[in-house]
Amino acid sequence: MGKVVEVFIHGLESSAQGTKGKFFRTRRPNMIIDDYTGSFSERMEKLEKRLSKAPKLVIVGSSYGGLMAAVYACRHPDQVKKLILLAPALHLQEFVPFRNHRLSIPTVIYHGNKDEIVPLEEVKKIATYVFLDLTHYVVEDDHALNTVFPSLPWDNLLKC
Repeated sequence: MGKVVEVFIHGLESSAQGTKGKFFRTRRPNMIIDDYTGSFSERMEKLEKRLSKAPKLVIVGSSYGGLMAAVYACRHPDQVKKLILLAPALHLQEFVPFRNHRLSIPTVIYHGNKDEIVPLEEVKKIATYVFLDLTHYVVEDDHALNTVFPSLPWDNLLKC
């Protein structure tokens, strides 16, 4: 049994140097935190290469990074041991081919009730169908989740 590898995937307009990337870099020094740029397929190609040798993954994905994490999990369900998705953009076209998947991967979603970028109810409906072991939290926050993010129980969340 290999060691569990923790991964953080930032959102569309963020980077590994964004607020969440910096947070994890200081608290989880072994976490994989890379920059993803370009088209969705370019981002996924980089992610696929980066994670190909890791036997067990816990992936945290924020917004577009949540979409990437969910797609990766659909493609590699035996490799992903847990997903933590922050306002994941599952409503976008890139996830349509995966909407009929049924994954038993433990998945936790945090979504702000004031999110004006990723539609809460639509994403909840999609996630409830795809992720059979889903815990979904609606929190008092906007899309970025900057208010609640630092106080989430990260040590517990990252355990699998």
